[in-house]
Amino acid sequence: MGQKVRVGLVYGGRSGEHEVSLQTALAVLQSFDYDKYEIVPFYITKTGQWRSGPLLDAPPSAVAELQFGGAGAGAGGRADALLPVLQGMAERGLTEGDSGRADDRAVDIMFPLLHGTFGEDGTIQGLFEMAGLPYVGAGVLASAVGMDKAAMKTMFAQAGLPQAGYRYFTRFQWQRRRDAWIAEIEAELGYPCFVKPANLGSSVGISKARSREELAAAVDKAFRYDRKVIVEEFVDAREIEVGVLGNDEPRASVPGEIVSSNEFYDYKAKYIDGKSVMIIPAELPEETAREARELAIRAFLAIDGSGLCRADFFLRRSDGKLLLNEVNTMPGFTPFSMYPLLWKETGVSYRELLDTLIRLGLERFEEKQAIDYGSGEASG
Repeated sequence: MGQKVRVGLVYGGRSGEHEVSLQTALAVLQSFDYDKYEIVPFYITKTGQWRSGPLLDAPPSAVAELQFGGAGAGAGGRADALLPVLQGMAERGLTEGDSGRADDRAVDIMFPLLHGTFGEDGTIQGLFEMAGLPYVGAGVLASAVGMDKAAMKTMFAQAGLPQAGYRYFTRFQWQRRRDAWIAEIEAELGYPCFVKPANLGSSVGISKARSREELAAAVDKAFRYDRKVIVEEFVDAREIEVGVLGNDEPRASVPGEIVSSNEFYDYKAKYIDGKSVMIIPAELPEETAREARELAIRAFLAIDGSGLCRADFFLRRSDGKLLLNEVNTMPGFTPFSMYPLLWKETGVSYRELLDTLIRLGLERFEEKQAIDYGSGEASG
């Protein structure tokens, strides 16, 4: 057998979804084929410190901090020291080639299992790009757009994808034109409506507003989590989700359906009460299922996606029309999360998903090596 692929597994992070990331990391650690892979763990604390070292036994609690047996590369987390560390990893682990690589090589590819701010928004992807490291999943642009719901919906509109009505504004704009925004939302979207931070995942900070008073309170709440807020039209609909996997020629999974235990699919319904139901495959007419898969791929390509994403839709009850809600470039990834279960139903196991995502990340890195970033002859 050839050398094992060494994977830098990054998890935790400075995000409200820190614990969700730990759940994902624990599941992935328990599912790798260790005949093929070696794992180098990188834990990012809630304060942004990077820690690495040999893992001790995994804790029984999925949300406990995975503990290390010692400090290694990246310990301490000083921002000015981190990039040289990663660049050193790239030089040792990526440029020598399989035949001449030393046994102490650092990593072959980084696998960020980070949800939310500073992990899913393009920031860590940019760090890997600067360090010259291959990595799994969406690139800088797709990650940033996938996190910013306002930018995402703008790109979807440009691509001609069907969506529900929405408005968005910054804190400054809200403070300057509060009454005008309320009047526009009431006229164009009506009540009830949903108010969300533009740049946060796992349904954190979302409220349903049924009146002018509730709208103002919901906007104030959302601004606790972001400087930009989006307000969306309420749609009486079923919630349909589709997994996408690939780079330039992505494929889509069978659709699934979420039946929420709460009034809407918020953080509690997703992660706490355990009562929401996933129906896989969703009970849909064949034509609707095909359309959902086609729209999911169009959405993935519209944001220049790579690796994976989950596309979420509303299936409006009044007329059966599919409306694209959002994409998630790092969806929940435990074996019991929607994304892996969609692919399991489509015929791709959890372990095969890990293999495919690593291969796709390495392929994208190899493709980028042919790009001339200005080191050649200057054009005249």
